[in-house]
Amino acid sequence: MVYRSWMRNQGHGPEVFDGRPVIGIASTWSELAPCNAHLDRVAESVKRGVWQAGGFPLVFPVMATGETLMRPTAMLYRNLVAMVGEELIRANPLDGVVLLSGCDKTTPGLLMAAASVDLPAIMVTGGPMLNGKYQGGDVGSGTHVWKFEAEVKAGRMTADECHVAEGCMARSNGHCMTMGTASTMACLAEALGMQLPGSASWPAVDSRRYETAQAAGRRIVAMVDEDLRPSAVLTREAFENAIRANAAIGGSTNAVLHLLALAGRVGVELGLDDFDRLIRQVPTLVDLMPSGRFLMEDFCYAGGLPVVLRRLAEAGLLHRDAVTVTGHGIGAEVADAGCWNDEVIRPWDKPLQPAGSGTAVLAGNLCPRGAVLKQSAASPHLLVHEGRAVVFDSPEDYHAVCDDEDLDVAADDVIVVRGAGPKGYPGMPEVANVPIPTRLLRQGVTDMVRISDGRMSGTGFGTVVLHVSPEAAVGGPLALVRTGDRIRLDVPARTLDLLVSENELAERAADWAEPARSAADRSGYRWLYRAHVQQADLGADFDFLTGSRGSEVPRDSH
Repeated sequence: MVYRSWMRNQGHGPEVFDGRPVIGIASTWSELAPCNAHLDRVAESVKRGVWQAGGFPLVFPVMATGETLMRPTAMLYRNLVAMVGEELIRANPLDGVVLLSGCDKTTPGLLMAAASVDLPAIMVTGGPMLNGKYQGGDVGSGTHVWKFEAEVKAGRMTADECHVAEGCMARSNGHCMTMGTASTMACLAEALGMQLPGSASWPAVDSRRYETAQAAGRRIVAMVDEDLRPSAVLTREAFENAIRANAAIGGSTNAVLHLLALAGRVGVELGLDDFDRLIRQVPTLVDLMPSGRFLMEDFCYAGGLPVVLRRLAEAGLLHRDAVTVTGHGIGAEVADAGCWNDEVIRPWDKPLQPAGSGTAVLAGNLCPRGAVLKQSAASPHLLVHEGRAVVFDSPEDYHAVCDDEDLDVAADDVIVVRGAGPKGYPGMPEVANVPIPTRLLRQGVTDMVRISDGRMSGTGFGTVVLHVSPEAAVGGPLALVRTGDRIRLDVPARTLDLLVSENELAERAADWAEPARSAADRSGYRWLYRAHVQQADLGADFDFLTGSRGSEVPRDSH
């Protein structure tokens, strides 16, 4: 009686306590996370669907992490989203859960939470913004931020023009409409089978986004009856489908981190080598910024992810029987997908970029546990390159001097920015694609090789080596690089090497000391993060959160 009576203070009558499934709607709505600021309305659509199917829907908040505003980076808090989501799902009397996400860290965070609890769960992502429009052309969120900033620095764009452009770039609710990490993870939630087929790409303000949400509300009630749980969906085959889909859409390198972390939650063996091996036969089919020309609206109207998955299936590169939240194999769900624009979603024999051009996984003495590079966003002439290292111990150190006309840097140098890894920053921010030095921008230089233990926004572009592991903050080889050293990058050979003798590196290692930490890093959540976060090659999850803990509340909890 006590539980029912307190629920009735919200106006629920006794008829809802008749044994019908209780469906939690985990919402990352927040006005501090612009990509998620419309999820309150999405939640209302989900509730309609749950009521229609005979369930009892209850919305509850989960921490929102917007990459656009959070300091020092939203990635610092992805694991906290997963922790909060997991504990709330387990602690409350729920039979199933709908996961509402938007900006890129909330999607993997909630998937990780659901995987750890393993109650029936379905994801509804908030959808991309409408295409940006500026001076008669399309502009992409994130991607054009970097381009416009470079134009302002080079003197080819005024500050006033930039202010106009930023309003043109973000003109509706939703997440980035480029193939950034938010769009990538929405697509991969669908490829994994955790989101209804065809639902990842509907724009946030399209009525069909809300139809999809309502359909998910109906479906979760049936999933509870069927006892269809994430452990049945998130199989090794599902992860292989997602990795190949990521290559075909020209998806974000951040997907590597998130898929590795999610696989660890469900006990699926997945490593960096899998990402490189599985994409070798997959061409880039989707012509979207930052790798191509179009935006998510165009992708949606061309047919969306089902077209990509159908083309993978026809090439024999999709595990057709991998179960989705529909209860059916993914192959059957996409078998009839039609493409309405072959320029946006290219045919298999006329790809945007050839097979194997997705995320490359590198090895070598500079990254013994791996590093990644997004080939589709890189400059072809720099994929094999040797140059002089110009080293900075933090992104801030680089930004302090990058506008200096006397900065000792040339176009064929290799910019190294370290101290940006999981433990080092902490949180592994999206800073690896630092801007080209202003003096070189004015000379017409548009790209340089950049190397970092940090991340790059999925909306970013350039020849940037990311996620170097182990990171500099734990004494990885990146910590030993000195300005003037020679570095060789060979993407076709998948190698990244520091051309310094082993004896010299051993001497440098003996002199290395761990960087001092700020007071903020010595207590609270930041202490917890630095003490327990794993390296990038393991997905930067916490070491104590791997594996599923189930949905039962321990008996000794009272």
